[in-house]
Amino acid sequence: MTLSVRGLVKNYGGVAAVAGVDFDLGPGEILALIGPNGAGKSTCFNMLMGQIRPDRGSVKLFGRELVGLPPRAIWRQGVGRTFQITATFGSMTVAENVQMALISHHRRLRALLPYAGRLHREAALALLELVGMADQAVRPCSVLAYGDLKRVELAVALANEPKLLLMDEPTAGMAPRERIALMQLTADIVRARHISVLFTEHDMDVVFAHASRVMVLNRGRLVAEGSPRAVREDKNVQEIYLGTGAVYDLARAKGEATAGGEA
Repeated sequence: MTLSVRGLVKNYGGVAAVAGVDFDLGPGEILALIGPNGAGKSTCFNMLMGQIRPDRGSVKLFGRELVGLPPRAIWRQGVGRTFQITATFGSMTVAENVQMALISHHRRLRALLPYAGRLHREAALALLELVGMADQAVRPCSVLAYGDLKRVELAVALANEPKLLLMDEPTAGMAPRERIALMQLTADIVRARHISVLFTEHDMDVVFAHASRVMVLNRGRLVAEGSPRAVREDKNVQEIYLGTGAVYDLARAKGEATAGGEA
């Protein structure tokens, strides 16, 4: 397994944010972690990447324990990360953002600053070409549309040649057409590079279109796991999302809710 998680627990006072989560993620697999607001998805994600230390549990990447390591050390083990809210440097150009990630990956942070702009530029441009942003390489990130920022962040996440990519709501804040395009691009890249992906997402159309397997978290516990079709037809999952055990198409429900909000 690329990633093996066992007995992951995080409590805040008397509240169990994550309560004994177990799962495996195989090489090249795209695994979705879904659930209602407050289910514990972000807490789980942040424990995997080292931003939060679990109270108990194990997180192993190719058999090596990650619990206790700081985020920078986990990143160096080959774990990439994108965030729900993009985390680019607005004053830097698109290319410079990717170059900074490449400089860190190659452990050249002590390079003389006047020369930093020359380092790994061709590699940065190649990553930007991969995500469709090479033509905007010299523009500052502060002027980009939000969907383009998401593409830059994906290029940054690929700079350390990850074996595992963690994506926290990768399409949050994007228009429906942009969501579809970004996730299709991501799926094409990770499958070509055989990268394992774990992502959270509220857009069920995105989940069911691209995940090879889906896990459902509710009140800190995994309550369902399986293929997108099996999870969509699970009555317990329908009840969690809709407050009813009636058979209902979750993707259609999400689409109708989005359309109603936009109207």
